[in-house]
Amino acid sequence: MAVTNLTPELRGVLKLDEAMSKHTSWRVGGTADKYYEPADIKDLAVYLEQLPEGEPVIMVGLGSNLLVRDRGIRGSVICPTGMLDGFAILEGQILRVEAGVPCAIVAKRCAKQGFTELEFLAGIPGTVGGALAMNAGAFGGETWSNVVKVETLDRQGIFHLRDREQYLVGYRSVIGPMVGLEEEWFVAAHFSLSVGDGEAGLSKIKQLLLKRSETQPMGVPSCGSVFRNPEGDYAARLIESCGLKGFKIGNAQVSEKHANFIINLGNAKAIDIEQVIITVAEKVKQQHGIQLESEVRIVGDE
Repeated sequence: MAVTNLTPELRGVLKLDEAMSKHTSWRVGGTADKYYEPADIKDLAVYLEQLPEGEPVIMVGLGSNLLVRDRGIRGSVICPTGMLDGFAILEGQILRVEAGVPCAIVAKRCAKQGFTELEFLAGIPGTVGGALAMNAGAFGGETWSNVVKVETLDRQGIFHLRDREQYLVGYRSVIGPMVGLEEEWFVAAHFSLSVGDGEAGLSKIKQLLLKRSETQPMGVPSCGSVFRNPEGDYAARLIESCGLKGFKIGNAQVSEKHANFIINLGNAKAIDIEQVIITVAEKVKQQHGIQLESEVRIVGDE
């Protein structure tokens, strides 16, 4: 990794050949050609605006739903997590929270201030931006259930305020209004909240986290749930019924605690994890006739 000088208009930190294994929860992945940490939201806009036409761009948060292939990523990886950290209660019990804030922090801060509806976010191991991009969910809740507006930024560095109705939102799926024309990235969300019992909210969060620790592998590199639950069933049940708990390739293993988790036992390669994902899906298809769909965003050169 090398840090390079920037043009005078830019104030962030640009790293060349940055190891993405440092920025993903699986702790695997090759290097990114360019890895940019913006100074603030205006700096992020300037960086996007000055990029060469056609240069690939990937926006990452905590890397909790991301598998970077071993050969790395061409183009720019942008990480605004330490910068997009705004959190404010607006009029009408609307929370404006920026995309770099971890979901767990949103849940706890809302409860402490006496607001409900977002306790489930405590179970999502990523940032608000990543949760918006895939309609992440946990404990029966989904990110977009309480979204009324979002703020986005496009490739030209232009900001947009968009209504919830401009997006087609489904189970672990979000299709934006600019698909096929120009990519936009989420920089903030406006959530509708309800006034409630803050202590009860904090107690609920504590119970949810306890349930997670009892049923999911903690303290080992993973990305959370790997597959979406098919309608009327659970991915974990299907995987376990195929006898795949403990199945491994290299140092990537289907968790023996929760079959919808793949863990890095130590020094796993991205290709090991990807092959486990492929093999698990194939086995479930063969035995149950159900095609599991991955929640994991796989990026980089094959």
